[in-house]
Amino acid sequence: MNANPLGIRRIDHVAWTVAELEPVISFYQRVFGAQILYGLGPFDAAEMPREADGRDWMEAHIGVAGAQLELCLLGLPGGIRLELFAYRNPPSSTTSPLRGNHIGAHHLGLEVDDMDAAARWLRDNGCTVFERIAFSEGPTAGSQYLYFLDPWQNMLELVVHGRPF
Repeated sequence: MNANPLGIRRIDHVAWTVAELEPVISFYQRVFGAQILYGLGPFDAAEMPREADGRDWMEAHIGVAGAQLELCLLGLPGGIRLELFAYRNPPSSTTSPLRGNHIGAHHLGLEVDDMDAAARWLRDNGCTVFERIAFSEGPTAGSQYLYFLDPWQNMLELVVHGRPF
């Protein structure tokens, strides 16, 4: 069996959908040191050519018929790339990201040097920071984890590893 049947080289980016791009971009620039790598759009399915089978471009390529959207790719320290989508249409059936127990929920884990300093910075910048998780035994012995929500309720996690994996 091929251990890498897709030929994966690395994670390219993580993405999530937000209600509005600008406030989220500004927050990630200020709090995370993010840089805008590029922005695209707005795009409107009604203004794009239809596929030969009649589907609009958005349905054929991203699975959302009639979409109107714009996006931005942010570069975070450590080479992490975060892509943000903002759909104007069709409207979302939710008003905030899914909690972790929902299928399709997500989070972004960020390894940091100083968990206490990072947690203080996040609290000072409007994030909800949960209680730290630390393991003294098992495969993650010595590691610490701290989940937090950005102001738009996106779940992220701080990580300090006790030993390399």
